[in-house]
Amino acid sequence: MNHEEKAFRSTREPLLQQRQAAAPTTTHQVAMIQRYRRPILAALLMVAFLVLGWTRWLKSPMEEPSILRDARLLSIRKIPLEAHIMSKCPDAQDCLRDLVLPAMEKVSDKVDFKLSYIGTPTHDDDGVACKHGPSECLGNIVELCAATLYPSPKTYLGFTMCLTNQYEHIPERNLIEDCALEHGLDFDKINGCVSSDDGYGVNLLRDSVERSTKAGVTMSCTIRLDEKTRCIRDGGEWKDCEGGSEVGDLVRDIEMRYGAKDGSL
Repeated sequence: MNHEEKAFRSTREPLLQQRQAAAPTTTHQVAMIQRYRRPILAALLMVAFLVLGWTRWLKSPMEEPSILRDARLLSIRKIPLEAHIMSKCPDAQDCLRDLVLPAMEKVSDKVDFKLSYIGTPTHDDDGVACKHGPSECLGNIVELCAATLYPSPKTYLGFTMCLTNQYEHIPERNLIEDCALEHGLDFDKINGCVSSDDGYGVNLLRDSVERSTKAGVTMSCTIRLDEKTRCIRDGGEWKDCEGGSEVGDLVRDIEMRYGAKDGSL
């Protein structure tokens, strides 16, 4: 037997020692064993019951906890509402101020709202060209960064409206700082997103522009409800607004679709 074999055996011997002959079990000891077995058996039965119940819950969607079911159904029922804009477009100002924001004040809990941007992807440099020039592209990125950092529409939509009220001055630093302060956003975080070395802000804009392109949207401002064009603001006029261009008209359509999904209508 070589040295390695001896070493291996020496580590195992304490675990492999033969048991000494067991002494005869007395009647008292049998009673003690049975008494200790009872709680152990009860515990094992409880574990088996819990495992069986958990398995049945996984296999039966009907037994889904109500709090999870309500959250899931709420997300399913929300109606997609999307506004496609350009940050330096006067029609975007009218669109957000006169229709989108007032409607959101009434039905924000019933819609899955999103702001998307219109431009032209430039395939030679993976960038984007904007109708009103590079300053508009930068303004779009500022607003997209705000929506990414502060995903509540109540927050980022208010910030965007603040900028849009003075769209001629987008993307001046003083304007962005003032609007960020007014709506509780951190200017430094937004600035960090916009000027990120890895091109994060530009990628946000490109993805948003590609989304608008795939939807066939070319005019700012275009409002889409439930993935279909609901109304367009172009040249200072409302166009293609089947069902009306008033706030009440849009709210009515949202509530009708929401009620249909909810099953209450």
